[in-house]
Amino acid sequence: MISNKKIQLSLVAVLITFETLLNSTHAIELDEITRTVTLEESGKTIILTPEQVKRGKRLFNSSCAQCHNGGITKTNPNIGLEPESLSGATPPRDNIYSLIEYMKDPTSYDGATSIAELHPSIKSAEIFPKMRNLTDEDLFAIAGHILIQPKIAAEKWGGGKIYY
Repeated sequence: MISNKKIQLSLVAVLITFETLLNSTHAIELDEITRTVTLEESGKTIILTPEQVKRGKRLFNSSCAQCHNGGITKTNPNIGLEPESLSGATPPRDNIYSLIEYMKDPTSYDGATSIAELHPSIKSAEIFPKMRNLTDEDLFAIAGHILIQPKIAAEKWGGGKIYY
């Protein structure tokens, strides 16, 4: 018969092993090159802080991932959040400031029509409650998350049904 002490020691060993594995995956920090994103149309860049990266991921997952999981766009799978689609929009949405502007007042891909009543945004926060409490700092972090994902997830980001 196995004693309670042996069972307890075994459980502690399993928990310590599990915690070590978990912490080692979280301990991986993104380098500055990965955290460098385009700030504005002029091409000026910025290095996101690790805190901005973590915050952006958390906010994206809670506010955007329902429709944009993995960088896809569920309502239009032809246009995702990968660099090619972002740069092809009018105006281009491939930098922090243009993504923030989009999250505040979204327009169609060609820029001709407001879609604020259809797409969650600060302008339509009364319709989309998840947008109500997002600050400019939050939008900055979300935009940063969107822009670093192609460096982290490579072809999976915006890859659609193939990956998600």
